[in-house]
Amino acid sequence: MKAIVVTDKAAGTAGMKLVERPDPDAVRLAGLEGANYGDVVVAVHASSFTGNELEWPSTWVDRLGRDRTPSIPGHEVAGVVTALSYGTSGLTVGQRVFGLTDWTRDGTLAEYTVVEARNLAPLPGDVDFTVGAGVAMAGLTAWQGLFDHSRLQAGQSVLVHGAAGAVGSMATQLARQAGAYVIGTGRAAGRQTALDFGVHEFVDLDNDVLEDVGGVDLVFDVIGGDIQRRSAGLIRAGGTLVTVTGPPEARPADGLAVDFVVVSDRAQLNEVARRVRDGRVRTNIGTTAALDGAVAAFNPTERVNGKTVIRVRP
Repeated sequence: MKAIVVTDKAAGTAGMKLVERPDPDAVRLAGLEGANYGDVVVAVHASSFTGNELEWPSTWVDRLGRDRTPSIPGHEVAGVVTALSYGTSGLTVGQRVFGLTDWTRDGTLAEYTVVEARNLAPLPGDVDFTVGAGVAMAGLTAWQGLFDHSRLQAGQSVLVHGAAGAVGSMATQLARQAGAYVIGTGRAAGRQTALDFGVHEFVDLDNDVLEDVGGVDLVFDVIGGDIQRRSAGLIRAGGTLVTVTGPPEARPADGLAVDFVVVSDRAQLNEVARRVRDGRVRTNIGTTAALDGAVAAFNPTERVNGKTVIRVRP
């Protein structure tokens, strides 16, 4: 199979290349000998990635700290199940699926990938593979940040940083549907995109004063740094700062600060897929490319608002 691999952490994206790798051994996977219970083989139709994946330790070492290069990046997938491991239940061969792969295993920038079945959900037949790959991580990250970690309630106010991006635009849509008042931030060029996805107000971080927002109940942070530190001071008593950028650098005076790593969840994926089907949420895809263009897509010459999706199969 064709796959994108990385072999040298110091080289970064310059060390990425398209190579031939062996297909997953479906026969061995289905047998008792050497079986990894709960795995499925997925023929990848569409894949996506996070821009800083090559900075993650899990890209280079396994759970025991052992070197696992050459490794395949990308952990967002939509495709078709082609084989089941011994003991797997809940999915069938030929089923359309989407979800996230394990961080410490080979990813999805390849023609095939091996995934734990529990990390996948059925992808409805009327939802394109590109949409499935584009919404998996963004949808789960937004859902978990808003509802699992922040317990968002109707009537609360939410400050969403990066509101024109893939995660921010999803958080905006879900927060509005939950009855929240949403203030989005970003660069001036992202204003219209953020408004189109439903923010009530937009703050241009280059030209507006963030503190003019006043008090909010929740800050959804994807930026970190100085913006995160300043945002902590805007949170009302009992509010929450939730971030995906690592341990918080600042905490609300009378509230919570939570950092989290997104996990795949079939029930949440099912709910996101339902909302995509009925038009309640839209995925924010900035650009698409073929697998042989994935290295260039990892190194864009211009800023891309929204998710970059790799079409592995036409």
